[in-house]
Amino acid sequence: MKTYDIIIIGGGASGFFTAINTAQNFPQLKIAILERGKDVLGKVKISGGGRCNVTHAEFIPKDLTYNYPRGEKELLGPFHTFMTGDTMSWFEERGVALKIEEDGRIFPESNTSQTIIDCFISEAEKFNVDILTNQSVTLFSQVADGWQVSTKTDEFSCNKLVMATGSNPKIWNLLKTQGYQIVPPVPSLFTFNCDDVRIKNIPGVVAQDVQVEVLGTNLSSSGPLLFTHWGFSAPSILKLSAYGALELAAVKYKFNIKINFINQTYLQTLNQLMSFKHELGKKTILKFAQFELPKRLWKTLVLHAEIGELVTWADVNKAALEALAQQLTSAVFQINGKSTFKEEFVTAGGIDLKEVNFKTFESKQHKNLYFAGEILNIDGVTGGFNFQNAWTSGFIIAKQLGE
Repeated sequence: MKTYDIIIIGGGASGFFTAINTAQNFPQLKIAILERGKDVLGKVKISGGGRCNVTHAEFIPKDLTYNYPRGEKELLGPFHTFMTGDTMSWFEERGVALKIEEDGRIFPESNTSQTIIDCFISEAEKFNVDILTNQSVTLFSQVADGWQVSTKTDEFSCNKLVMATGSNPKIWNLLKTQGYQIVPPVPSLFTFNCDDVRIKNIPGVVAQDVQVEVLGTNLSSSGPLLFTHWGFSAPSILKLSAYGALELAAVKYKFNIKINFINQTYLQTLNQLMSFKHELGKKTILKFAQFELPKRLWKTLVLHAEIGELVTWADVNKAALEALAQQLTSAVFQINGKSTFKEEFVTAGGIDLKEVNFKTFESKQHKNLYFAGEILNIDGVTGGFNFQNAWTSGFIIAKQLGE
């Protein structure tokens, strides 16, 4: 039996953040991280396209909570304790320079997630945290006020136990046997699959400011839209996938979306097109994109409105302009399936939030058992928000572990 003061199950972002802050605050404690695989921080490595989107430049706690489809109410108090500015200071104090990009996402200046991984490994070693890999947990149970943990190869005991295993169904199932309510997981951040002739030839095109709604629901979002080889991506779609995680799973990811590419009403757009008819006269409609749309997107919408390649503004009829106005402001696309966003996988679901005291992130059922990060039924939209949840929960737990 190997004995520790603190055992943290999960060698990911929240696990390391909890361990490092605990070890720094309470150097007398013996701490171990148990990681089921042969490598640690795997999700950190692939996050943000390999750059690690550390957090997001939203510095007001209430406004920050609006980016969490599940966990908005519960995270308000914790964010008053530790949030974006604190995260930035934490990394910069440890030599990791950060930068804020135009869309608010925050990355290491190095543009590589390895910088974050190296920081965590270095800090863990500096404070004598034991990092134990290939330790797949098979059982854990409370003994008096402490805990015993069994893995496939070893037995451990500790005074306090932290679960930081993310979206791990095996751990959720073990928690069920301990009496915990687990919200069934469904994918949260994903892109939309669409096989539509209008988008077949424009992969890589980005429309900067669109409005998207899922027909038959109250789901809507705005922002950039990326056309891909398989359908749609970028923030406007990823927000919908997060806020609509449960509804879209219920319809098996088969639904219709309506896109307004120019943020104008149909009548405003039709009137503007009619004015183009007089102002642009002999110019060919197809060749000169309007409304600041990408040329390839403009072309595909014009053609889909059945306006010929050589038709000029002077020659176009009202029916064709009405069809084009409809394509610009309320184009409907059929979605048939989803794809994982890059290599990242975020789920809605996990430990029911009623099971946790959010002042400490301690279990309400078991003393000296804590939950950090995505093991809880908390998930954020894309842009660094899921990591911020990991940092906040890890920091607050670390303050409790030495008491």
